[in-house]
Amino acid sequence: MASSTKTPEMRKDTVFNRWVIFSPARSRRPSDFKSKSPANPNNSNSSCPFCIGHEHECAPEIFRISSNTNSDWKIRVIENLFPALSRDEELIQNTNLNPNPSFLTCISGFGFHDVVIENPVHSVLLSDQSDSDVGDVLLAYKKRVLQLMCNESIKYVQVFKNHGASAGASMSHSHSQIMGLPIVPATVSIRLDSMKGCFEETGKCSLCQVQCEELLINESKHFVSVVPFAASFPFEIWIVPRYHSSHFHELDDDKVNIVNCDHCIISSGHINS
Repeated sequence: MASSTKTPEMRKDTVFNRWVIFSPARSRRPSDFKSKSPANPNNSNSSCPFCIGHEHECAPEIFRISSNTNSDWKIRVIENLFPALSRDEELIQNTNLNPNPSFLTCISGFGFHDVVIENPVHSVLLSDQSDSDVGDVLLAYKKRVLQLMCNESIKYVQVFKNHGASAGASMSHSHSQIMGLPIVPATVSIRLDSMKGCFEETGKCSLCQVQCEELLINESKHFVSVVPFAASFPFEIWIVPRYHSSHFHELDDDKVNIVNCDHCIISSGHINS
């Protein structure tokens, strides 16, 4: 079924009980990668819009974290220039575009799709950065999640990172993405329902039960990394908080291992939440 609209849509697959985003804008994305396995994808790129000095080539900035170095900024959170969703509030009024909603459901593609530029230097990967710098990136995630929570139409926020062409990244400059959706994905609902059912049956949290020695990879003051007992793919790792927490945005400076953040000033730009 081809769509005649140029605005994004969210269609429900009633066979697998999942929502799929159809977004014409995504087809216009640029790409740094000429093949699935670029020889050296992180060389300096003078035309990269994510590099310092090219800020005018990006979509509007939401906020930035300033730096105490010669750089004007340390981390930038911007709108995605080729978003999968539209932040046009008027779209949320059009919740059903299908004449037969009992069988085929299609809602407007309202939502937020942002980019977190993790470093102004093109060749620096997230894995190259210090613990404190990675902590600043996590706090930037938290700040944007809290902003999106203020929009009553947003029901779920996902932070994700694609590393390399084979993982789906189109730009080699280290970055991650944040999406705010008007629905809760079925995979998330199933996980929550399963954990709720486990607790009602046993009185125990299913995540707390996976922290046994045979599955443990590493541990810190606030977190443990484990191999899931029933891993669904090779090298799957879960990072689980030691403290009982339901939300990512409950992270604080101590939990992200910020040693000295006096130089890190989060300055607000125009915030679209």
